[in-house]
Amino acid sequence: MDAQSRGRAEGADPADQWVLNPRTGDYELRLDGGAPPPAPSVPRQRTPQAPGPRPGGPRERDPGPRDGDDDTAPDGPRDAHRRKRRQPKTSGRRKALMWTGGVMGLVLVGGSAFAYYWWDRLGGNIDTVDIGDVGSATVLGDGPANILVIGNDVRTGEGNEAYGNRDNVTGHADTTLLFHVAGDRSNATVVSIPRDLMTEIPDCETRQSDGSTKTIPGSEGRTKFNESYGVEGRDPGCTMRTVEQLTGLDVDHFMMFDFNAVKTLSTAVGGVEVCLEEPLKDTSGGTKLDLPAGKTTIQGEEALSFLRNRHGLKNESDLDRIGMQQKFVASMLRRLKEDTLGSPTKMLDVADAATKSLTVDQAIGSPGKLLTLAKELGKIDLKNITLMTLPVIDNPDEPRPVTVVPDPAKAPQVFSMLQDDVSFTEVKKQKKKAKDKQDALLKGARAEASAVRVDVLNGGGPQGAAGETVTWLQNSQGVSRSANQGNAPAKVSRTQLVYAPDQADQARKLADLMGLPAAAMKPTAEAGGDAPMTLTLGPDFTKAGVPVATPKKVDVPQSRADEKMCKA
Repeated sequence: MDAQSRGRAEGADPADQWVLNPRTGDYELRLDGGAPPPAPSVPRQRTPQAPGPRPGGPRERDPGPRDGDDDTAPDGPRDAHRRKRRQPKTSGRRKALMWTGGVMGLVLVGGSAFAYYWWDRLGGNIDTVDIGDVGSATVLGDGPANILVIGNDVRTGEGNEAYGNRDNVTGHADTTLLFHVAGDRSNATVVSIPRDLMTEIPDCETRQSDGSTKTIPGSEGRTKFNESYGVEGRDPGCTMRTVEQLTGLDVDHFMMFDFNAVKTLSTAVGGVEVCLEEPLKDTSGGTKLDLPAGKTTIQGEEALSFLRNRHGLKNESDLDRIGMQQKFVASMLRRLKEDTLGSPTKMLDVADAATKSLTVDQAIGSPGKLLTLAKELGKIDLKNITLMTLPVIDNPDEPRPVTVVPDPAKAPQVFSMLQDDVSFTEVKKQKKKAKDKQDALLKGARAEASAVRVDVLNGGGPQGAAGETVTWLQNSQGVSRSANQGNAPAKVSRTQLVYAPDQADQARKLADLMGLPAAAMKPTAEAGGDAPMTLTLGPDFTKAGVPVATPKKVDVPQSRADEKMCKA
């Protein structure tokens, strides 16, 4: 009798054999009801966090670790394993879009049961990066969570010659997915960010191998999104900051994968079913991809070639390919649910394949912490996972557009819904815990209008909006202590009011006057004293006196993770 079946009651779910050890905070396998196995003896050392606020404005972060905390607890201090960084090398435009991150990230959502086998054997597979003070120090706290999945196009390893094998190159963020997980864990939204999206990349602090901190300058104007990682030494934390600036969301964690992950994972699950209306063949000769029309199961090298292919698609563009890739991911999720999760051996193979190509931030850099994350994400039904591409339009600054920019109307609506934790699916019996917590910021005492102190900036509203708003506040609403501060240092995705705890009564009064929704309220941790609050007007602001509303839906192409790629 093997170790997986020894002591197990007939018909028992293997997941039920795992219980929380109160001493360590980790989940452990108990097959016979006896004492828990000893915790892995892995020496760890703590990495001090950089002091002071991170670039991009104030943000309330989770409390950091204290001396004496248990290193094995899921929400404890970050592991000290550090990944050795390769020297960056700038490369030209690559035509192909790599999908590794999307495949792996959605696997965590749909196949959480195999995470029970991510333990001591798998811990050595996981690489971690110290990203300093960006992100969250806890695995998952209360309320919504945002996880960034980065597909790194580094092409080292056997079999990648067809894609331009480049040893000792850091790579770029060629595929990026933003996972927004609802606060009540009833639904999730997965937004694909095109690699050729033109956006601003902010300054970012990076940790060096000697423990020092280096600030990497941001872009001068807009540049391709994929340069947020790998260029000039930018680490995944820089990509996280770029997404935060783009969307107005706080990104909690990152997961990064490379080319080899698609090949090993698709093979570990026994192949992924795809359907084609017409035969698909790589006429360029770069790969050996040659698939017939109809239903086909692909894995390994063939799966990677399929995900990188654009030939035969509507416009043969990266945007068309993203849609096909999303269907592939949904098909893999169903394979995990219907076939893999019932086999401990297959689950172990999948976990081993996943972690061998995985790099994460230190806050989730151990099997126990990934287990905690996977268990929470596993609560989401596939039918309530929405997949979409960030709404974009052709870059108007290019005579013959080859890049894209956010859709000025639809992108802010998508960001606004995510910031308000509004589901893109009809979720029955959806809990309102997270939304109620945000709504509570508008409940309480109000200050007199004459006591409200606020600086107003324009971060994406109509031209002259800040000045017109201050005039309206002073002349019509009695807010005499308001001041026009002109344009904000950077654009925001939506209107936001940043205030200190001792300014809450002022914030609620201003929200009443301006018609601000609860999601616009951004309390900080430090006392404000006599300093003014900061109101930054975003693209959702139209005119002073007109309430800023959050949309309940937006007209963009969407799919669901439970939709079958092959109908018949």
